[in-house]
Amino acid sequence: MMKFACKAIALSIFAVTSTFAMAEETNTLSQYGLSFSGNAALTTDYRYRGMTQTQSDPALQGGFALSHSSGLYAGVWGSNVNFGSADPHLELDPYVGYATELPFAGKPKLDVGLWYYGYPSASDINWLELYAKLGFKDVLTSGDSLLGAVNYTNDFAGLDENGWYVNATYNVPFAAGFGGVASVGYTKVDNYDFSDSGSEDDTYVDWKVGLTYNVKSVSGLTAELAAIGTNIDANAQPYKR
Repeated sequence: MMKFACKAIALSIFAVTSTFAMAEETNTLSQYGLSFSGNAALTTDYRYRGMTQTQSDPALQGGFALSHSSGLYAGVWGSNVNFGSADPHLELDPYVGYATELPFAGKPKLDVGLWYYGYPSASDINWLELYAKLGFKDVLTSGDSLLGAVNYTNDFAGLDENGWYVNATYNVPFAAGFGGVASVGYTKVDNYDFSDSGSEDDTYVDWKVGLTYNVKSVSGLTAELAAIGTNIDANAQPYKR
């Protein structure tokens, strides 16, 4: 029987800005169907699929993206990390993708791409992942959303092992800028033991339940308070090898 326990309560503050370009530069980009965006976040713990990436310490994160009206986009995202060893201390992830609205009822959005997990001071653990996401709006009530995702790599954490991740996330708005978020994910990696008991379990489950708040007085500013858990030790990092 799986034992699920709350591993952390994380508070995240996200500041999202739609464009950083000056008016003249923005007009130049729009002439070519391009838009430039960025985001920044401060969180009490960087959790990646339920696993802490900072030894349960805070993280400062941010990224930039360039998108085209065709649906193509590219960007880079970064965060401080701490795997309990001298290196690395920085994660820097470039990515490329394509997003489009499907011509079906409800107009679901398909998003596919490549995400490269980069660690400048520890390149031996760099790895590439393919992802596909399908998003739905107004699923159960007006304004809510459901996002399903499938990720695959043949080099999980630089270990030359096949890895799969399946995730579903549901967001629902409440009154006065408040909302709820819930997600569950399933990870499977060939020939890797995620257990903390030597049971050689190559799979684990992660989950999150939280509240979000959109600050009306500051456009794009959002706060999230969430309980995050797994059915294994949240410190069981594949990078500790």
